[in-house]
Amino acid sequence: MRIIAGTARSLPLKTVEGMNTRPTTDRIKETLFNMLQEEVPGSCFLDLFAGSGQIGLEAVSRGASLAVFVENHKKAIGCIEENIAFTKFTEATKLYPSDVMTALRAMEGKYKFDVVFMDPPYQQGMEKEVLGYLSQSSLLKETTLLVVEAALGTDFDYLEEFGLRLKKLKTYKTNEHAFILKNQQ
Repeated sequence: MRIIAGTARSLPLKTVEGMNTRPTTDRIKETLFNMLQEEVPGSCFLDLFAGSGQIGLEAVSRGASLAVFVENHKKAIGCIEENIAFTKFTEATKLYPSDVMTALRAMEGKYKFDVVFMDPPYQQGMEKEVLGYLSQSSLLKETTLLVVEAALGTDFDYLEEFGLRLKKLKTYKTNEHAFILKNQQ
């Protein structure tokens, strides 16, 4: 696993051993960032369920002004810290070593995110809880793009009740990315 493009291009990143995390493959990450290329430069980027931190670090390498990571798995937290130090992105990153809902509440009034990426455990419904919270929080701008990495066939039929809409669904062999926006009033 490595940074694909930008100022830290080709730098290798550490990953967490074991089955608790599923690192996004370089091919999928490249496709994702090709789709995000207009949103990332200068953005405030939130990486939830961050694992190794590779998505947020890729965003900083490609010009995001800040990447905020949230992770509660002890080994993954250590991995993110090592990857931040190795890429020398300490000034452009912030790590919340806690569960996602606690971290989101702690961030209220401190950030307004341009892009929110989340890769929660598959088929546990955690994305619904997080999207419900975010839709009512002060953490989003009117134009914030939310991206959820999920198992194939994950149901997003509930978005309308949160004032959100599915902009695009990109499917891969083993998973999918849902691109979600706030409904315009």
